[in-house]
Amino acid sequence: MSPAHRSGPMDVDALLDDPARRIVVCCGSGGVGKTTTAAALGLRAAERGRRTVVITVDPARRLAQSMGLESLDNTPRRVLLPENTPGELHAMMLDMKRTFDQVVEEHADPARARQILDNPFYETLSTGFSGTQEYMAVERLGQLRESGEWDLIVVDTPPSRSALDFLDAPERLGRFLDSKLMRFLTEPAGSGPLRLLGAGVSMVTSVIGKLVGAQFLNDLRSFTSAFEAVFGGFQERAERTYQLLQDPGTAFVVVSVPEPGAMREAAFFVRRLASDGMPTAGLVLNRTHPLPEGPAARLGPEEAEQAAQALARTGKHPLAEAALRLHAERAHVRGRELLLLDRVLTAHPDVRVSEVAALAGDVHDLTGLRRIGDLLAGAGPVGGDPAAGTG
Repeated sequence: MSPAHRSGPMDVDALLDDPARRIVVCCGSGGVGKTTTAAALGLRAAERGRRTVVITVDPARRLAQSMGLESLDNTPRRVLLPENTPGELHAMMLDMKRTFDQVVEEHADPARARQILDNPFYETLSTGFSGTQEYMAVERLGQLRESGEWDLIVVDTPPSRSALDFLDAPERLGRFLDSKLMRFLTEPAGSGPLRLLGAGVSMVTSVIGKLVGAQFLNDLRSFTSAFEAVFGGFQERAERTYQLLQDPGTAFVVVSVPEPGAMREAAFFVRRLASDGMPTAGLVLNRTHPLPEGPAARLGPEEAEQAAQALARTGKHPLAEAALRLHAERAHVRGRELLLLDRVLTAHPDVRVSEVAALAGDVHDLTGLRRIGDLLAGAGPVGGDPAAGTG
């Protein structure tokens, strides 16, 4: 029995049908098919009767194209489905600056909010600071959940260098905003505890000002002074949303491809989810190469190669020889995939797996997404279908 079935396949339909399940988070390293997986899960949930919204942060914007929408923004847009569809599907793309603006406007009075929003340092923080995109993805998720408008929210996490960035970014950004260094840089030397250091602080901040620019330091001071009044509510909301990820109504679907780096990331993420008490639904393994069913599938790569060599010596069956060599190559690839999967399942034997075979081309419409959903749920052929897989 292959390692993929060690703990049984992931029951995707049970995951999507459970009325207590309100959030599904698709996570993993960049380029493993999270966006397509999230869209396929959202479509399948809608077709099974749930009012669903998919939130993506994919800059390639393939989600909009595959759903027949011209574009996506920070507001959920309804996807046109057949009239007999029992549920609804909506989709949106995270606008991290607009989401950040909304948080500031919610926690500050109008005058202070304007002071923060107009500050040049805030512009940098809200559009380009490391971790802001992941933080705002969590924040937007919290906003959608609190609205009570959706039966199910499916999240496509940011295409980060590391899958763990989605979990680490909120705390990292909060630590930066509340750090001793920030307070040191922004508190006037003549006030608070820094007044005891007097000229020493003035000299240090003067040097820092020369390094980063006096105007930048002034902008930073102005921003921190204004932001301090809303920071408590900001942090409290982030912590509340983070706790939402630990709720039994949330499920994480770890997405990977059968490549060493991506599988290491997947294993790290599964371990981290377990240590943080976050519910894991299973692992989606994209772009696999299962062997076609039949007697030939039982041949290993060495056996197939030996049989091909034997035919080559006769010179009588070139087509059969070519087929055996092709099978040997594919069996070798499949063996490597199963070995990578086995390493993950050896460390995490309870993880359930859903495999999706490699694509011949990209998914670009609802028909393709529906096909992916069928394969995720085990409703299609397991191997050999060149039209299967996620991009």
